This record gives sequence, structure tokens and C-alpha cells, in this order.
Amino acid sequence: MSPCGLLYLGATDEGLCHLGWSPISGSTEGKTPILDKACLQLSEYFEGRRQQFDIPIHFLHGTDFQKRCWLALASIPYGTTISYGQEAQWIGNPKAVRAVGQANHVNPISIILPCHRVIGSNGSLIGYGGGLDKKIFLLELERKIFLSMNYHKSDANFP
Repeated sequence: MSPCGLLYLGATDEGLCHLGWSPISGSTEGKTPILDKACLQLSEYFEGRRQQFDIPIHFLHGTDFQKRCWLALASIPYGTTISYGQEAQWIGNPKAVRAVGQANHVNPISIILPCHRVIGSNGSLIGYGGGLDKKIFLLELERKIFLSMNYHKSDANFP
């Protein structure tokens, strides 16, 4: 259980293959070193002690285009947002804004590949596979911690 709801994780020997709000059909329960590491890093993230993840990823499905979109998500800095158009430019296909949105909607590894950091060009919170309430929760969590970190960094300059 996480602060934003029940999360389901899945892994292969190669890496994390699923992190979302619904289980993978046909999956079995069990512990693996990758799942243990993912759970630890997610706990640290929700506590505000982790801004980047270093868990191996293994995509079980997806087109090359979708995989490029999903991997680009890991480049979005913690506590910030980009637009779908910016992500399309990042992957070298600036006209593929809608396709980027569709790829992000089926992102198999939420939070760690942070599709919640992608918003509409006008600043609107457009869709999220886990629901807009979860997108809002994650963005507010990161914003609060990000602002707190920057405040404390600037405090260090004073005697």
C-alpha cells in the first residue's frame, strides 16, 4: 500500500516490468531482489528521500516508439513538468504529440517512469492511467518536497 493507493509490481529476472494500480493478469506472487529494491526505493520516494530511481527496467511489450516515450520520461527532472509537445520533441518526433500521450497512457511502469510529470501545453492535467487524483497527488508530493529542498539549500548560505 502506498500513500496514493494500492500499487502492483511485477518483475522478470531482467528488471521491473510493471508498476501500476491494477495487477497483471496471470502473474504470481513472490519476492525477488528487483521487487525488494523497487519497494524500498518507492518507500524512499514517498517519504521524500529519493528523487531518482536506479532499478533495471524490462519492457514485456510496446512498440519501439512507445519504449522511446517511456524511457524519455526518466529524463524529466524531479519536481518539474513538461508538456506532451516537449516530450515529442525530446524523442525526435515533434508532430507526434497525441501519440506520445497515448504511449504515456499505457506506460507499464508508473512513478519510476514518471508520466505524471507530463501535462498539457496550457498547463492542464490531461489524463493519467492511474486516474487524475493520483497524478495530482504525485505532482503535489514532488512539488512540496522540491520546494522544501530548494528552501533548505538556499538557507545554507546564511550564517
